[in-house]
Amino acid sequence: MSRCPSGHPNVVKTEPRLDDGTPFPTMFYLTCPRLAGEIGTLEASGLMREMTQRIADDPELAAHYTRAHEAYLAEREALGHVPEIAGISAGGMPTRVKCLHVLVAHSLAKGPGVNPLGDETIELLGAWWEGTPCAADWVEPEPADD
Repeated sequence: MSRCPSGHPNVVKTEPRLDDGTPFPTMFYLTCPRLAGEIGTLEASGLMREMTQRIADDPELAAHYTRAHEAYLAEREALGHVPEIAGISAGGMPTRVKCLHVLVAHSLAKGPGVNPLGDETIELLGAWWEGTPCAADWVEPEPADD
């Protein structure tokens, strides 16, 4: 779905129902622990509360965020119908911001312009991967013996 500049996966796309049958509304799941930590720092700063207020105050932002919610629902529905989570996307969409991790994962998976608050959060993160040992940690898998 999405890879960091070092080539590691940082977002995966998940099914709307777990193997045990449990509904799972989070379609785009952030997998990079370094990125998750950086986002957690932003969440602790009160950013989600500020973004939620902006949704309430800015009709244009609210409309764009609602479109992100609708796109999320449509794509998840294409993976499978799960009545228990019908109409529920993730991250608080469309009326609040509950989880920046989900919004960033959505933006990374779909690219800029789909989720405005995910895009904003990515901008705030800047070059989060710079100075990390990601590239040094990566070991190219050995080719399989045939």
